Amino acid sequence: MSVTHGVRVPVFDHLLALSDEHGLFEHARHDIPRPEHGYCIDDESRALVVLCREPALSPPLRVLADRMLGLVAGAITADGLCHNRHDASGAWTDEAGLDDCWGRALWGLGFAVAHAPDAQMREVALAAFTRAVDRRPTHRRPLVFAALGAGELLLARPDVTGARTLLRQFADTIMTLPSTPSWRWPAPRLTYSNGSVAEAMIVAGHALGDEAVIARGLVLLDFLLSMETRDGHLSVTPVGGRGRHDAVPAFDQQPIEVAALADACARAWTVTRDDRWRDGVDLAVGWFLGDNDALTPMVDLASGAGYDGLEADGRNDNRGAESTIAALSTFQQAARLDRP
Repeated sequence: MSVTHGVRVPVFDHLLALSDEHGLFEHARHDIPRPEHGYCIDDESRALVVLCREPALSPPLRVLADRMLGLVAGAITADGLCHNRHDASGAWTDEAGLDDCWGRALWGLGFAVAHAPDAQMREVALAAFTRAVDRRPTHRRPLVFAALGAGELLLARPDVTGARTLLRQFADTIMTLPSTPSWRWPAPRLTYSNGSVAEAMIVAGHALGDEAVIARGLVLLDFLLSMETRDGHLSVTPVGGRGRHDAVPAFDQQPIEVAALADACARAWTVTRDDRWRDGVDLAVGWFLGDNDALTPMVDLASGAGYDGLEADGRNDNRGAESTIAALSTFQQAARLDRP
């Protein structure tokens, strides 16, 4: 990452190295892309969010943003389902469905409607979002990701009724789930991308003008931070999840968990202007810089590459798309909160 006025800002060199004219490679061996593993909409949706969030896109990043939008929009079928995996020819290699990729696609598309750098991109994103927004997945986590996109879109375009309906249904579902004073989370265990649940509630409440939903989201985020902070640094939920009595620290810890927490804290700060949430973003940056359970840096500052997992005795040295986007997103949020 580079430093401007004392603030680290994202470096996109590795993200560009992971892309070609067909998409964004999912995996890398160390820092070398592995084309044999192909491309996935999960990562391309995440990349679309990060690129649309960036305040000034260089020409190569603008080309990449256009490519990501085309792929994500093209993944949405006429009946609102979503493909995830494609090959270099552009052919889909899976059946379309309503899995996490559907939710992440709506996240990327909703974000693009609100923040893409030109009107044509915004209209392409809105058309694809509209095709999918009335579908409802069986599982809850895809709807969490979709709510992130719907909330961002509704804040920019209050006239999009499909986004409002999705947010209302999502928020009402979470509001009815039980919690206790000792376990505030709306599920027996923390699983994956946990910060996204809290952020989705905060943005839903903000977009709907519902203070009770915002308050529930802030309670969830406060609980999550308390669970995932240890000795002054983040100790996030590992790949196997975390229950209330599980031993900590636990591994492998994934960069996407840290990025989701940074996103949620940044959202909470945007809505409340309470600096405790800015401190949460600082903890996430610190985790990437090595203030974590293994005292190991999880980002290559020169290229912007994120390492794939924190292990008990170090890290996974592969630098794939998901981890790189997680690092970029976290540093973006820190830079954004430090701007006047």
